[in-house]
Amino acid sequence: MRLFSVDAFTDTAFKGNPAAVCLLDSPVTDRWMQSVASEMNLSETAFLLGDSLRWFTPAVEVTLCGHATLATAHVLYSTGAASGPVEFSTASGTLTVNRLPDGMITMDFPAKESNPAPLPAGLEKALGVAPVHVSKSHLDLLVEVESEETVRSLAPDIGALAAVDARGVIVTARGTETDFVSRFFAPNVGVPEDPVTGSAHCALSPYWSARLGRASLTGAQLSARGGLVRVRHDGDRVHLAGHAVTIASGTLHVPPAPAQQAD
Repeated sequence: MRLFSVDAFTDTAFKGNPAAVCLLDSPVTDRWMQSVASEMNLSETAFLLGDSLRWFTPAVEVTLCGHATLATAHVLYSTGAASGPVEFSTASGTLTVNRLPDGMITMDFPAKESNPAPLPAGLEKALGVAPVHVSKSHLDLLVEVESEETVRSLAPDIGALAAVDARGVIVTARGTETDFVSRFFAPNVGVPEDPVTGSAHCALSPYWSARLGRASLTGAQLSARGGLVRVRHDGDRVHLAGHAVTIASGTLHVPPAPAQQAD
């Protein structure tokens, strides 16, 4: 069973967001996939069987993951398993990816509109900064702060953030060299800080598109590893684009538990 380590949303090794990609030969149990993801200990591990794509953090399965989808598409294109558009069947519906002539990979994802929300108890203290605006987008909170430097220097209390009622917290501001910047914290799903988050940009894209009056934008995620995400808001869809780099490939030697075996 083939296993790959890929850095997504970057064209430079050891930058962007690392993901593991496991190409399954046959159905396996959820417990086995969760065990592999925990062993990989990356923010997400993707499992592909046919066109079925699933994502696991070290702690739980998630319903959408941009960087691990990009990593999976990169593996298919770089190994010659695909050349044109690819459709993945996922918990968030059909996701279409394609590779552009310059090697950048585009992804068609559902947009996540956000609505103004009251400041949740404990959020300002956990972040250590005063929000300019708070909204709720599906499972995540989207928090705008004063400046790019505020986002960059943020040192939140991760334990306190875990007590906030949300899957994750997106912190964002206008950018100086890009249209906007962000960071994403999700301790409730076992990811204290995600280096570059495709799914968060499904909310950031419509949010900043409305404020800046443009559909096509570039966002920088200001984690320690950093990464760039190009986005285009198109109604109820967001088109994300980025590069990816294969870091390692090999064989997973642990025999998978058959899917029919009870967990």
